[in-house]
Amino acid sequence: MKFKKSAIWITLAIFCALGGGIYLGGLLADSSLTRRLLMHNKLGVILDVIDNDYVDTLDIDDLTENAIYNIVGELDPHSAYISAADLKHFTEEMDGQFGGIGVSCFVFRDTLVIASVVHGGPASKAGIVPGDRLVSINGKMLTAEDRADEAAMLTFLRGEAGTTVELGIKHRNSKLKTVIPYSIRRDNIPQTTVKTAFQIADGIGYIKIFDKFSHSTYDEFMQAAAELQAAGCTSFILDLRMNGGGAFEAAHKIVNEFLPANQLIVTAKGRSFEPITSISDGTGKFAYNPLVVLVDRMSASASEIVAGAIQDNDRGLIVGRRTYGKGLVQNQIELSDGSAVRLTVARYYTPSGRNIQRPYELGKSDEYNQEWLDQFESEETAVTGEDDKPEAYKTLNNRTVYGSGGIVPDIFVPLDTAHRTAYYVTLEENDVFNQFACEYVEQNRDVLNNFTEYPGLLDFLKTQQLLYKVVMYAETNGIRRRSLQINRCYMQILQSTYACILRTMHGEQAYYPVYLFGDPVITKAVQAIQQGVAYPKAVAAMQYTALQ
Repeated sequence: MKFKKSAIWITLAIFCALGGGIYLGGLLADSSLTRRLLMHNKLGVILDVIDNDYVDTLDIDDLTENAIYNIVGELDPHSAYISAADLKHFTEEMDGQFGGIGVSCFVFRDTLVIASVVHGGPASKAGIVPGDRLVSINGKMLTAEDRADEAAMLTFLRGEAGTTVELGIKHRNSKLKTVIPYSIRRDNIPQTTVKTAFQIADGIGYIKIFDKFSHSTYDEFMQAAAELQAAGCTSFILDLRMNGGGAFEAAHKIVNEFLPANQLIVTAKGRSFEPITSISDGTGKFAYNPLVVLVDRMSASASEIVAGAIQDNDRGLIVGRRTYGKGLVQNQIELSDGSAVRLTVARYYTPSGRNIQRPYELGKSDEYNQEWLDQFESEETAVTGEDDKPEAYKTLNNRTVYGSGGIVPDIFVPLDTAHRTAYYVTLEENDVFNQFACEYVEQNRDVLNNFTEYPGLLDFLKTQQLLYKVVMYAETNGIRRRSLQINRCYMQILQSTYACILRTMHGEQAYYPVYLFGDPVITKAVQAIQQGVAYPKAVAAMQYTALQ
């Protein structure tokens, strides 16, 4: 009897289970309940509901992209969502090369002009030179609207190595208006970050790493440093101004070249991040050469790692203005559609323990960026700890350095507002120097072609009445003449004009030595080296204070 009752209850339980399963299955067949039961991600649920039930048809992919941008925007200012297209471009930047023909361009009178040509690249081998006009791409004549977008035009010139692009070119040396057709096979174009390296004074080598550190920067740096050493340079100026950072490994290797063994370079720590400690290995080739590192408000991230390691180890002098203050470590999480999220996972600390990152509030990127912009445009008068009462730290040899974000230089050089007037800045912002140079070269090509080396051409340019011509050219293009300001900045106007004409005729290597001549930050760096205060022992003893 008991057995029969137990069997009945078991049978009922089985039928209940089956019935419940069937009922639950029916409920799950209702899509809205399925979403509620099976999707724990609120964002996914909401987007799914909108995609299925919203009254109007929407592009759910665009909606998703915007939602991700907004979510990541609520984090720190340097966490970021990167679209698939932007990620491809960023990867090319970091790799230090891209598929293309090896030219850069600018717009002159609604014409796309070749500004520079990579030596040995496809365009160079085809005979294209700076000053040539780009008239058509792949059989399409460039309209004024096309030419106004230089970045878009360059994307047409880029492509996979081995593919071909058809160009229509007007040569700068030709008096004819003939368009010459070129069929150029693209190749991998090195994107150099060491923009120039030359002996700036007797025995002093100057190396400029511009814009970023890429995976090729270290090799470029070593080649430049070796050439300078071979030319007799025993001291170095490393210019990291306007360098926004990039590849950590390249920065680490360059610092290692300047440090003796077993000196701390940088540490990285985060909540769920395995701490990293980077130490010099003693293989550096320039561990005891006098060194000055130049920085400004645009020097960030990898640039600050270099400057912080050199300063905290009393290895060399930091000259210029306080750096940007970006010391966050990002982990890049690549998504299935080719996009990525760059998420902050740790912070960088200099050898003395300073947090490189300046303070920020979550979700307030606009305020963070505005604060930097206000500081960038301000006329600083000092860089001591008394300004904003930052926390003090000690270097390897007990010098005092300051935190609160960024690297405060040992020798502060303010903005040159005395000579860099509003009028001069207006000329730069309106690209007057490049535009004038292009027109001047076009009108005087027969004479200028006689100078095969740039120093001879520079001497010639100094005999011409170029100041008046530039001012008149600017006035013709809507920039009002300001006589008092011109009197204060006429040397800077002439210098920029000379440099742009030289670049049009002889390339970047002719441009930088002239453009940088008289730069007050470089002048201070040269003085420090010549007076013997950039040696490690002199830095530790703070002998540089007389130059402040």
